[in-house]
Amino acid sequence: MNGGLLVAGTTSDAGKSVVTAGICRWLVRQGVKVAPFKAQNMSLNSFVTLEGAEIGRAQAMQAQACRVEPTALMNPVLLKPGGEQSSQVVLLGKPVGELSARGYHGGRQQRLLGTVLDCLAELRGTYDAVICEGAGSPAEINLRRTDIVNMGIARNARLPVLVVGDIDRGGVFASFFGTVALLSPEDQELVAGFLVNKFRGDVSLLEPGLDMLYGLTGRRTYGVLPFRHGLGIDEEDGLRVSLRGTVRESSVTPPVGADVLRVAVCAVPLMSNFTDVDALAAEPGVVVRFVDRPEELADADLVVVPGTRATVRALQWLRERGLADALVRRAAEGRPVLGICGGFQLLGEHIEDEVESRAGHVPGLGLLPVRVRFAREKTLTRPVGQALGERVEGYEIHHGVADVTGGEAFLDGCRAGRTWGTHWHGSLESDGFRRAFLREVAAAAGRRFVPAPDTSFAALREEQLDRLGDLIEQHADTDALWRLIESGAPQGLPFIPPGAPA
Repeated sequence: MNGGLLVAGTTSDAGKSVVTAGICRWLVRQGVKVAPFKAQNMSLNSFVTLEGAEIGRAQAMQAQACRVEPTALMNPVLLKPGGEQSSQVVLLGKPVGELSARGYHGGRQQRLLGTVLDCLAELRGTYDAVICEGAGSPAEINLRRTDIVNMGIARNARLPVLVVGDIDRGGVFASFFGTVALLSPEDQELVAGFLVNKFRGDVSLLEPGLDMLYGLTGRRTYGVLPFRHGLGIDEEDGLRVSLRGTVRESSVTPPVGADVLRVAVCAVPLMSNFTDVDALAAEPGVVVRFVDRPEELADADLVVVPGTRATVRALQWLRERGLADALVRRAAEGRPVLGICGGFQLLGEHIEDEVESRAGHVPGLGLLPVRVRFAREKTLTRPVGQALGERVEGYEIHHGVADVTGGEAFLDGCRAGRTWGTHWHGSLESDGFRRAFLREVAAAAGRRFVPAPDTSFAALREEQLDRLGDLIEQHADTDALWRLIESGAPQGLPFIPPGAPA
């Protein structure tokens, strides 16, 4: 078997990442050797593979759904926004420069098509099936000429396309029809059908619409996935919660101790790897919120300053908002603060940046005895170490090089009083370390909080992936889906006018 499929969507956030992960988990449970693939990803949430390559976290989680190690082949092009107009281009796991959107779509993107197709071909030569994820919508007609992630790759690799639509947003039938009708005849030949996502209610009420959609397009619907709370994998393009909302869906299990623990996460600009706090939200009795006002730190037992793609800009934002002064007061009062990656860097004494912001010498908040210099080479590693008497694993993605001049050692960073700083993303996923850290926070905050003794973040993630696999197995036509992956799009699919404009 040398199967393949492209999961496209009517819009961004239609559920492509989740459906791709679900199909991958369903296939691997059938004994299929499967891999994920996304030619081009735009994301501030990234991961480091064992070979030291940076890829999108969604593809890393999809690899976990496949029960394989993630590699750079699975996400050959990663764009990391640095502002409204430019992004860092990461090619095969390594940064190769900054480009404006016009510069990238004006020629550079198309030149990457050969690299992307080579990566896909290598995966298809190694695995029984490769489940590819598109980006945005395949009907973005202004970008079709240079597309390498939707129909551009489907056409070149002859992949059947399954279009996912989020019915919870409304307008799903118009979105399905319009997506097909705005594609060229050659692209339409590969669009096999549709998958409805996030349906609430009685499926029988939807069936007349599905029948009419088939009559209009000649394409079947391969399944209707019900709405389920708390489903998802690591986000790609943005924070899907209100700044003053709870992160994802925090655990509803009652706390083990008498008190809950309140965690406030500063929602800094261009926040990266905010998934670091998911492990905290998974702990019974831990309430995690994103905040953007100083008064919201008042009742927090722990404040986390997360990673960011723009450390100097984030520092300025904290000062403008009054959050910087609130953090300084917290540290002086001995109240817990944790800085991760860029958040760690801005807690230091000063930053020398001629690379990211080119701002030169910038004073930090002075909460940690650390001086940071931005290097042109990016650090991409998977460190293993010890902290608080526990084994810790993490991953590092940063240009800033920290010179620690004092304090107590803490992972690769330091601790001063009850302020901690580290470059290690993912450290809180190490269960023993997370529990030890939360015990320290609770003691400092005077809370009678007790970490649950048996919370396994890895097991919770596996359960989540199994739930996604269950959704596909129980609510999609898996026999038809199997034929699609194995044999490609059905022959003779009708053309839906008007097609793509010339």
